[in-house]
Amino acid sequence: MRGQGKCLCGEVKVIAAKVSENLGVCHCSMCRKWTGGPLFAVDCGTDVVFEGQDAIAIYDSSAWAERGFCKKCGTHLFYKLKAKSQYIVATGLFDDIKTYHFDHQIFIDEKPEYYAFENQTHNMTGAEVFAKLG
Repeated sequence: MRGQGKCLCGEVKVIAAKVSENLGVCHCSMCRKWTGGPLFAVDCGTDVVFEGQDAIAIYDSSAWAERGFCKKCGTHLFYKLKAKSQYIVATGLFDDIKTYHFDHQIFIDEKPEYYAFENQTHNMTGAEVFAKLG
């Protein structure tokens, strides 16, 4: 499905040609520091357009990924895999998408004990994620 959305202040708009219907959660320590909890996100592939480029800040968070956020309001926009130019976009940006299937959790081995989801999901450790990415 196609998705359109914007950050909290509206300065940055995102248009994704294809938004996965499958929602995932990342429990890695970087995502938890970045968001204050797990990152809820969807795979949007490579066909993603951002309007308001001047308001986007990029943080080079690792050798293989970068994170984008709005400089004006601080909204988390995306997590981008550098090698594939693949955007994993924060779920909350897409106002027009009302249904997702919460089907996976990654870096489950870094999830703290103080929260848990009752949904039945495919869970992957950090090592399993890196093996899958190659």
